[in-house]
Amino acid sequence: MRNIMLAPSMMCVSPWEDPAGAIRQLTDAGVELMHMDVMDGSFVPNLMLGTEAIKQLRRVCDIPLDIHLMIDRPEDKLAWFDIQPGEYVSVHAESTHHLQRTLARIRDYGAHPMAALNPATPLCMLEDVLPDVDAVLLMTVNPGYAGQTLIPQTLNKIARLRRMLDDAGREDVDIEVDGNVSFAHCRRMYDAGANMFVCGSSSIFAKGHTIAENVAAFRRILAE
Repeated sequence: MRNIMLAPSMMCVSPWEDPAGAIRQLTDAGVELMHMDVMDGSFVPNLMLGTEAIKQLRRVCDIPLDIHLMIDRPEDKLAWFDIQPGEYVSVHAESTHHLQRTLARIRDYGAHPMAALNPATPLCMLEDVLPDVDAVLLMTVNPGYAGQTLIPQTLNKIARLRRMLDDAGREDVDIEVDGNVSFAHCRRMYDAGANMFVCGSSSIFAKGHTIAENVAAFRRILAE
């Protein structure tokens, strides 16, 4: 079995409630990563989590960050984020003319380079960078906003990516899914080949239960 990694989306944590308490609960629940969505209002139609938010989270949390750069020309901006060894950093194939070069620079920081694809972007965009990635992030909704409905054909896309990676001898590459990764959908995503899960308002941060209860429920569904 491939290692399961839960990456709660920190954009789902309200700064007006108790972010420090949420971080403590996530740490106590043993989540593997903290997912940070960086949006520039250009590549996606929203602004979210800039460089200072990332620096602040590092100061109060020892869990490795999973930095999702939804920004134009990420190759020009990587230095802004003070990328640390052991972190995961994803850049969109659609956002840069120099994907391979950008992935190589992420690895030079000691981080895990990841290529990300929007729902309508074909898998063939990854063919020539498979040697350069440690993981691939597949968007299962169009990026920019939380709370969207799963695009159903992305489930088949996960399975096709897993076959593509295995056929290329990259069985070691992880697949991350991001977008309506809910209690209802996570098992099908896992069965299709995903093992990294960006968890938000439809799972870990769902109302009515504690974060610890939701994390346990999520892991239980994957183990059934």
